[in-house]
Amino acid sequence: MNQAAQPGKDAFGTISVAAILAESAKRFPQDTALVVGDEHTSFSELWDQTRAYAGALRARGIGPGSRVAVLIPNVADFARCYYAILALGGVVVPLHALLKGHEIEYVLQDSGAELLICAAPLLGEGAKGAQAAGVELLTVLVPEGGAEAARVEDESAAAEPIPSYVPCAPEDTATILYTSGTTGKPKGALGSHFALVEQVNTLLTSTFDVRRGDVLFGGLPLFHTFGQTCVLNAGIRAGATIVLLPKFTGAAALEAVNQHKINVFFGVPTMYIALLEAAKENPERPTALRYCISGGASLPLAVMDRFREVYDSEIYEGYGLTETSPVASFNHVGVPPRPGTVGTAVWGVDVEIARPEVTDSIELLPTGELGELVVRGHNLFKGYLNRPDATAEAVVDGWFRTGDLGTKDEEGYLRILDRKKEMIIRNGYNVYPREVEEVFSAHPDVVSVAVYGVDHEVHGQEIAAAVVLTPGSTITKKGLLEYGSERLAAYKYPRVIKVMDAFPTGPSGKILKRELIAHHNEDKTA
Repeated sequence: MNQAAQPGKDAFGTISVAAILAESAKRFPQDTALVVGDEHTSFSELWDQTRAYAGALRARGIGPGSRVAVLIPNVADFARCYYAILALGGVVVPLHALLKGHEIEYVLQDSGAELLICAAPLLGEGAKGAQAAGVELLTVLVPEGGAEAARVEDESAAAEPIPSYVPCAPEDTATILYTSGTTGKPKGALGSHFALVEQVNTLLTSTFDVRRGDVLFGGLPLFHTFGQTCVLNAGIRAGATIVLLPKFTGAAALEAVNQHKINVFFGVPTMYIALLEAAKENPERPTALRYCISGGASLPLAVMDRFREVYDSEIYEGYGLTETSPVASFNHVGVPPRPGTVGTAVWGVDVEIARPEVTDSIELLPTGELGELVVRGHNLFKGYLNRPDATAEAVVDGWFRTGDLGTKDEEGYLRILDRKKEMIIRNGYNVYPREVEEVFSAHPDVVSVAVYGVDHEVHGQEIAAAVVLTPGSTITKKGLLEYGSERLAAYKYPRVIKVMDAFPTGPSGKILKRELIAHHNEDKTA
């Protein structure tokens, strides 16, 4: 009997995410790769700077398999450090820019990071976390003589640049991205060089409309999978220019789109809502905007319609998770977007609907039935770091269980209803928050809405809605209740309304409903 081939033992192929920058530096050396404010960096300059940074890290003992944490906002130094670590065969551990010291300490210890590279504006919490974890600290963007910790800029100037990147086995770990789970501590999702590179190739060949010479909006956080893969890696691979925005606001985004003639915009729903609000104050409209991409959360149809009216541009929506590198499905280039869907599976990836209550195996459901989305293909992660039980629960029979509920029609188009854990059961009836959110998003005074379930002693759960209203709105909670009751079945409309100035959001801009529920419970107790 022939023994099955062992990955990495009977194969000789190599690959590296760092090749994305190295190859583009050869092909488009003088093209502008990154723009941050008035700073323009060409592809060749970025690769040269990256090789110098890698030389400094190599002198500190960083090499294949070394785990290096990065706490840097959307500036060019994120790209330099990211590709430098990968070029050495190391593993990048990006940190959320808003983490506190004890949260940084947890990620550093859990990931086994040997070093933290921290930007000057984030040193307050970064230094605390590094010290508590006993991890060496390096800085970027600190003025000369401005800090006790060593500066990468100084060490890279003194070090010998690496000649090129270290080739890696396809299954070698490239990144550890921490997922903001609804319960418990964040888990580190292991991304391989193969999955990340193949994702970029799939996005550019048959999924997105992005090409050399395009100017991309770089406001999605680069520490998150959406910004990191879809904007940074895909943009660099394509030979596009990425305009980085260190801190997102709707006004700053609109100004950047106009000033730099951005023609491809990447965002999450909260960003598109912010752009619509910014348009009320800024009458200037983009002249180059050609293509918009949304992910991270479901985009309300009312927002899509309003954006088309205000900006004369379509938004193409897709779906994915950190564990799927991230894009699993999309409204593909060349086909008009189908509103209300997240498109069809990307090339080489299967997305199906499985019976959600069966957890130890995958039972696929017939076309059109509601169930849990499951994914398999080249885009899957390697598992959760040091969490074999969590990995076994998430990946069953080779399929990744997303935890999202949806349907798939005869043409393969997918619709997302909600997270399995966020479905509300009121008086025994299933209520899907997204359906309720779509109704309230159409109200002219509602900027944004989040619907969630709260405990109720009679109904089991009650439906609650938090809303952000347009400035100067005179609509009352009673008016919103009446609006909902007129348009939704009696068991679906929210009886609890909370008006807020802003929503708590996660690293990708997704509204954190668990915090809204916690606030409700605190108010109820008080």
